[in-house]
Amino acid sequence: MKINFSIKQFFPQKWQVKLPVMLFAVVMMGITLSVLIEIGWGTDPATFMNYHVAALLGTDNIGLIQIMDYAVFLVFVILFGAQHIGFGSIANMFFIGFVSDFSRWIWKLIGFHQFLQNAELLPKAGIFAFILLLFVTACAIYMNSELGIAPYDAVPKIISDRFVKLPFFVVRIIFDYSAITIGLVAACFAKNNIPNPVATFAGVGLKTNIFGSVCMGLLLGPAISLVGKFMKKIIPVFREN
Repeated sequence: MKINFSIKQFFPQKWQVKLPVMLFAVVMMGITLSVLIEIGWGTDPATFMNYHVAALLGTDNIGLIQIMDYAVFLVFVILFGAQHIGFGSIANMFFIGFVSDFSRWIWKLIGFHQFLQNAELLPKAGIFAFILLLFVTACAIYMNSELGIAPYDAVPKIISDRFVKLPFFVVRIIFDYSAITIGLVAACFAKNNIPNPVATFAGVGLKTNIFGSVCMGLLLGPAISLVGKFMKKIIPVFREN
């Protein structure tokens, strides 16, 4: 088996400009993700899975869990789609979870956690919509930086390109829903570690609402593509070469 990897893929055109922009986007993804978790209306499917696997293992350290399961995905990516690996893969794998964990610690320290827990529906909905827009925009910048993508994002693309005759968005939806299913199974076995569930599904207590994750599984991909096209029009460094 030939592994399609070259050190040159870490250094595409304009990488010196794209690298700090990509890192800023990854940090913004971690910060906005922390707010989505605090609101409790749902996160992206990968975080839903990681959040409940973390509960199963008796920890709140999502960053560590993300590194563990992304490492499993990374083996698959190296074997079948190593060309997708770059600085963006490393940043997503190691930074987002820890930035989210650190941000949630800050929110509790400054009282933002308590504010969100006690907020009325209207202001909470406004914050959720605004933060979700920032999250999607940050995702679009990161994924269009041409500096590699996370192992989680690469797996469905590789499956679509190499193993099944299905459009990418179909494979991505199936993959995201598989992650949600893993999260539900983990939550079922972790019920003793979730004493105060934010929501329930089929009698299973959850640390974040499944409804938002299901919606994101359907809508996040198209939304990121749309924002990505818009960003390429207005930011020269992201335009097609």
